[in-house]
Formats: sequence, C-alpha cells, structure tokens
Amino acid sequence: MSQVHYFLAVAEELNFTRAAERCGVSQPSLTRAIKLLEHEFGGPLFHRERRNTHLTDLGRMVHPYLADIYAAASASRHLAREYARLDRTPLKLGIMCTIAPDEFIGLITAIRAEHPGIELQLCDDTAKRLRTRLIEGDLEVAIYASPGGEPDGRTHVLPLFRERMIMVVHPRHPRAGQGSVRIEEVNGERYVQRNNCEFIGFADAVLEEQGITPAYRSERDDWALAMVAAGLGFGILPANSAGHPGVVALPLVEPEFLREVGLVSVRGRPHSPAAGALVREAMRKKWFGRSALGVSPAPAERRHTV
Repeated sequence: MSQVHYFLAVAEELNFTRAAERCGVSQPSLTRAIKLLEHEFGGPLFHRERRNTHLTDLGRMVHPYLADIYAAASASRHLAREYARLDRTPLKLGIMCTIAPDEFIGLITAIRAEHPGIELQLCDDTAKRLRTRLIEGDLEVAIYASPGGEPDGRTHVLPLFRERMIMVVHPRHPRAGQGSVRIEEVNGERYVQRNNCEFIGFADAVLEEQGITPAYRSERDDWALAMVAAGLGFGILPANSAGHPGVVALPLVEPEFLREVGLVSVRGRPHSPAAGALVREAMRKKWFGRSALGVSPAPAERRHTV
C-alpha cells in the first residue's frame, strides 16, 4: 500500500521530490518503491524527464485501479479505527425468547448512553438455538438459561439473575386465592405448555407423575397467557413474564423451581470492544432490583435450578 500511495502522489505532483515531501519520506526511498511497483507490473509507470515527469501508457491504465484500491484501504482503516474506539461497532446479541423484554430496556439504554457508536442487533430465539448460533459464530454473545443447568465446556457464563418459575391460573380457578401451590394439587388438570420454555424436559417428569399432560401447546408466551386467562388451563412461566390482567400468579412449592439466566460467550474466543462494553454494562445493571449474580453471588439455596 505504501508503493500505491507513493505512485498516486507522484502521479498528482508529477515531481518525485515534491511527492517525497508530501509522503514524508526521502526521495531515494520513494524512488525505490516506485521501481518495485514497476517491476511487479512489468514496465515503467512514469516517463522520467528532467522537467517533464508524466505517466506512461501503462501508468495511465493502472492509475484508476490503484486509486480505487487506495481509497478502499483508507476507508477500511477508518472503519477499523471507529471500531476500536466504539464509534461504529456492530454487536449481535441473542436473547432467550422466554425472558421478559422490559428488563433489557435499561441495559440497551445504558449502552446507548455510554457507547452511542455500538450498533446493537437483538435476536430472540430458544436457549438451545441461541447456544448453537453462538458456537457457530452467528452471535457474539447471548443471554439465556441452560436447561437443567448442565455444564458446557465450550462456553463461559456470567450469571445475571435467578428467576422463579410460577403457576398462572384463571382468577376463578379453585386455587386462585392460595398463597402458593404444590404440583400434586393440580393432579389431572389441563396444562397449557409453552413450547419454547427451557423448563420442558426438566420438569415434565414431575408433571407426568401427577397425571398432567399438555392440553394445549403454544410457541408464544403471550398466547399461553391468553389461553390461561380464557380458563383453558394452567400454565407455568417465569415470574417476571407472567404479567397479564386476566391471570393469577401462584408461587410453586414442593418442588420449587428456579432458572439462572446468564451472559454467555464462547470460551477462549476473542471478542470485539463492543462485547466488552456490553459485559461491563450488564455487570453494572441492577437485574430486577439486584446486582448481577456474577458480581455479587446470591447465597446458596436448596432449590431446583433450571
């Protein structure tokens, strides 16, 4: 690229001495660079006459191409500097589709305020598909809960918050006035299953023991809530996703289930400055009024964690 830069300077100045001064190099260094370029192209690029330096036919032919190459390289360097300074940096963040979106507004607002150059692209998906997309490089970071809490040596997790799983019922449900509910109390009742919930497969065996099988299945939490509000059955949702005027939320006990949501990246993979900024803001943020678990771990609890 230095050779191209020197060539374009000489082509504009039509004087090797002035071109060398403009490029901040000695004239012999510039002349050697031009000769190397001419050797590569197989012919002279300039007619070197005492007071009449000008482009050869070959020089005129290659000039527009070299000018385009140099302009593209300069633009690339500019983008790289912006990227390093977070002036213009894309970041693709995956978020588990069963997490209530309201809690992320604060994180997005903080990133926008502190790092306005980060171009944040949010992608929602199931925990399983987010993990696959993360490993394959389609996402740089993701926020999700691992079903069953099984370890994964390929990823690194910074815990953000724990969230209780609750039962939601119609306001006229016989147990709507209870302070809590045990799984055994809903023996044989109709169950509205959320297909994308990471809870599936982990607690299904507990439900099946009580004769509970899905009467309805839905890909969307809002539809599941609407069906519960219509009296079609009960549902099991994360506590912070159960906001609906037509349902009553009941804490599940015996057993009690929790899920731990974390910020996940690929272990050992270099990350962009934007990902580093996201991690810092996520660790500073209060999640449902509490510090991120990765900063201030919660006391150990004898509960099932999803």
